[in-house]
Amino acid sequence: MELLTLEHFAGCVNETFAAEFDGLQMEFVLVEARPLQQTHANTARAPFSLLFRNAAAIVFPQQIYPMRHARVGEVGIFLVPIAQERAGFLYQAVFN
Repeated sequence: MELLTLEHFAGCVNETFAAEFDGLQMEFVLVEARPLQQTHANTARAPFSLLFRNAAAIVFPQQIYPMRHARVGEVGIFLVPIAQERAGFLYQAVFN
């Protein structure tokens, strides 16, 4: 499997990723893809953060979600709920 980098996601902001939780099909919209400060030299990839929004009225637990996107393909992403908004919940994924 190819190591995921910020470049895989940067062009997908405001696009939908399909996911599944306990047999329930759901959608997450990528609302931000940004680099993080690199604290160690010689790492396999530059660290980055992704923010996703889900419009469901309930918060989903932090866990690895199988997510699908037309260009990125199918990937497992560890999402952590970080905030509730009027439009749903925000989830963050950090890659380092």
